[in-house]
Amino acid sequence: MPKVDIGDAEIYYEEAGSGPALMLVPGLGGNGSFWARQVAAFRGDFRVIVHDHRGAGQSTYSPIRYSVDQMAADVLKLMDALDIDRAHFVGHSTGGAIGQTIAQDHPDRLASLGLSATWAGSDAYFRRCFELRKALLETFGLERYSEMTALVLNPPFWVADNDAAISEAARAVAANSPPVEIMISRIDGIMGFDRRARMGEIAMPTQIIVARDDMVTPIHMSDELAAGIPHAETVVLERGGHFVPIVLPEDYNPPVLDFLRRHRDL
Repeated sequence: MPKVDIGDAEIYYEEAGSGPALMLVPGLGGNGSFWARQVAAFRGDFRVIVHDHRGAGQSTYSPIRYSVDQMAADVLKLMDALDIDRAHFVGHSTGGAIGQTIAQDHPDRLASLGLSATWAGSDAYFRRCFELRKALLETFGLERYSEMTALVLNPPFWVADNDAAISEAARAVAANSPPVEIMISRIDGIMGFDRRARMGEIAMPTQIIVARDDMVTPIHMSDELAAGIPHAETVVLERGGHFVPIVLPEDYNPPVLDFLRRHRDL
């Protein structure tokens, strides 16, 4: 299995295709497999790298205090280990928070930035949403947590059509997830993220994309990013929920790939 040692952890990664480097960085679940439908579509134009966050998937389950700054540092160490000086970057949800952090603190490392269903800082809605998710996790355990959160991560039409798949995925989560303590620390880490004051520093070409029916990082959070990041492009998809890259890749992939292709040679 491809893993790299970043000093105090091992990071599992996969890559496909050739061309300019493209980092596809997943959200809170932290599994690079989230991007399977995008890897297949983008590998013809880019060297696509996905990874499992530390504390998720097949990477090290470090007993640390997790934060977005720490997650961003891990991405940079992974890029260093893979001899990637500069990359295009698309981050979904927590991955978008990681992307903002790198764009602000290490702008020379990113050629372009895709902010997918993400946010610049917590508000009352976000706080209540993730306090509830923590309570579900602590009270009901991993399998029920996964089943319940599927209701907000995915749009109702997809939930209605994928009942068996949701239950199967919940069983897999319960069998293969990190300790609950790590998952809670990761939730605390994203709840503490707030880069609103530095949005104006993001200078590379940036695309913001969100589904109108996203209930985890609602459209008003993308509106805030669009207002704060100079010259950012915004794409609003009519449906697909928070997990639109999985639910409707046929709607999601074309505008993202168009943006990446337009800036491919930067």
